[in-house]
Amino acid sequence: MSERPSNRHRSAIVIGGSTTGMLAASVLSTRFDEVTVIESDKLPAGVEHRKGLPQAHHAHLLWSGGVAALEELLPTITDILVARGARLVNVMTDLVSKAPSGQWFRRFNNSRHHMITCSRDLLDAAIRDHVLPKPRITLIEGTRVHGLTGEKNHISGVRLSADSGMSTLGADLVIDAGGRGSQAHKWLRDLGHPPVVEREVDAGVVYASRLYRAPGTTAELPYPIVNVQADPRSAPGRGGVIVPIEGGRWMVTLSGTRGGEPTDAPDEFLEFALTGLQDPIIGQLLRGATPITDPVTTRSTRNRRRYYEDSPGWPEGFAVLGDAIAGYNPVYGHGLTVAAQSVIAMRKVLDRHGPVSQGNGRRIQRAAARPVANAWNLAVGQDAYYPGAAPNPPTAIERALSAYVDRAVAAGAENPHALRALLDVMSLKTPAPRLFAPDMLWNMAFGQRKGPLSGPPLSHAEREAAGLA
Repeated sequence: MSERPSNRHRSAIVIGGSTTGMLAASVLSTRFDEVTVIESDKLPAGVEHRKGLPQAHHAHLLWSGGVAALEELLPTITDILVARGARLVNVMTDLVSKAPSGQWFRRFNNSRHHMITCSRDLLDAAIRDHVLPKPRITLIEGTRVHGLTGEKNHISGVRLSADSGMSTLGADLVIDAGGRGSQAHKWLRDLGHPPVVEREVDAGVVYASRLYRAPGTTAELPYPIVNVQADPRSAPGRGGVIVPIEGGRWMVTLSGTRGGEPTDAPDEFLEFALTGLQDPIIGQLLRGATPITDPVTTRSTRNRRRYYEDSPGWPEGFAVLGDAIAGYNPVYGHGLTVAAQSVIAMRKVLDRHGPVSQGNGRRIQRAAARPVANAWNLAVGQDAYYPGAAPNPPTAIERALSAYVDRAVAAGAENPHALRALLDVMSLKTPAPRLFAPDMLWNMAFGQRKGPLSGPPLSHAEREAAGLA
């Protein structure tokens, strides 16, 4: 159906002042006359922890697919982040990583993949500072959305509650960017829609993170990320990562599944890193580092997806984006990337059909499901193998894909050409079929293998800077 008359005042509402919410508001502000962001908490004025975001205490990696999406939505944001202390890391030059299979990946130059590393607080602050001053955007804080207004087939706004009491706010389009705590599935049911199909895969992962002052002279170098991945086929699965961030600090996150969880006890953190992982390198590096904070733990790490795109009916004027559709085990670092890609999907729908065209709600939902599915398949393909992770065992397709990915990882550990293709997928820059491209099949079957590395590929200068010479 054609777009409504262009001279009509158009308004949009974004539920949640999250990263997804800010990116969505930025897009909507150039297509609607008025955009209102509704946030239940008080957003920090600077680089501070945002209430209601426990994952901000843990390591974050924004893969190249997310870097590209973020830059497309907010041009120059990468330069802004780097100017404020973030790093644009070259993968695999600046990543020392041990695969779940136990092989160390080789480091090489000329990688086409990058990631942004910094604290989540800095990332969120830079995005807020970029978006909120834009014309047409209004932020309402300390206000909670209690439901949708309108009818089953058409949403006309939201119901709000604040200290001043209950009220309603109308809009032509409502975007739910409320994250893992989204109530959209309940709101739709209240309007007469059937329950939304859900799937949950919970590997029982617990995260413990701690900030350190970088040891020795490592802060003077572009020190690499050091990552020891957990093995889903060896219970409990334990992993860890050191991410150098702004201010000469290291963000260190340790993880463990059922029966092997890390704790928030300060005197147990180093011991876990030394003896609990597949390799003691993280613990060895931490011996010379100075703790800044006590460990902080998080247990809300399950993969959960709601299949809104498959709902038999969908109301006009409403869509759900980002973590409100699906949340992932944070170890894969895909949440922020999917959030940015889902906002780009929304933008393409609005540009193709107009901001208030009939059917946009369902179009946005189906478009946003594509990046969600890419990340979901990668996460579930691994986590479903942990004991007790899912009520049902992995499907035949998931088992086959997981086995193939294992072979791709093994090839990538010894062949840079295979690793580049693997990173294309793992970074969410291209969908999983990239792993079946002719060049990848050739490299897996016939590509030159350099043999496994005997230890973490840290250079002599890097070892010396950390006191490991």
